[in-house]
Amino acid sequence: MTMQNHQTLSDTATRTRTLVLVRHGQSEWNRLNLFTGWRDPDLTEKGLIEARWAGRVLRDHGLQFDQAFTSKLRRAQNTLDIILDVMGQKGVPITRDEALNERDYGQLSGLNKDEAKHRFGEEQVLRWRRSFDIPPPGGESLKDTAARVLPYYKAKIWPVVNAGQSVIVAAHGNSLRALIMDLEGLTGEQIIARELATAAPIVYQLDEKGAVLDRADLVTAQGGDDGMG
Repeated sequence: MTMQNHQTLSDTATRTRTLVLVRHGQSEWNRLNLFTGWRDPDLTEKGLIEARWAGRVLRDHGLQFDQAFTSKLRRAQNTLDIILDVMGQKGVPITRDEALNERDYGQLSGLNKDEAKHRFGEEQVLRWRRSFDIPPPGGESLKDTAARVLPYYKAKIWPVVNAGQSVIVAAHGNSLRALIMDLEGLTGEQIIARELATAAPIVYQLDEKGAVLDRADLVTAQGGDDGMG
């Protein structure tokens, strides 16, 4: 799964089932280091710049999309809108569904790491953040998140990809982790350790059974934020 050159990626995308995953750009709560979950802050100026960068790099690699999917949260929706605008593809049909929303952090939502540690204890907060199947109070584990993301992908997104259309999904650190875990056959422990940079597209080429033929990581200089939103 190595990075391809521009010509190869563009040519391959016209011949095979193409799925692009991209996490939203930096949000206001990302910048403040807050657990975000289903809360709905907008993009920062940096996040807007990141989204424009993602659009340029996808355009430069020759990607053409037939359909787009995103969550019900505006940081993902606005990232997608900016990407398609920069690519000159504003007419691409977009489906918005809460099945692609970020992991719900429950009582952690709105707290920064220090506040959460003070309220619940450092060890307990670390357990919630780094466990695959232990949810915070009133929230979801990554396993819970996968339980809504994967059925939606298989029912709504994969049939479109399998029909030979190119699809972009703009979503969140943990909803995308759930999908990547399934696509790449990773364990819960492996996917928890995977960091996703903001607005850094991942281009998958899939076979007729949905298995990954190739993956191209269009990496950026920015880093992730530990999947907090």
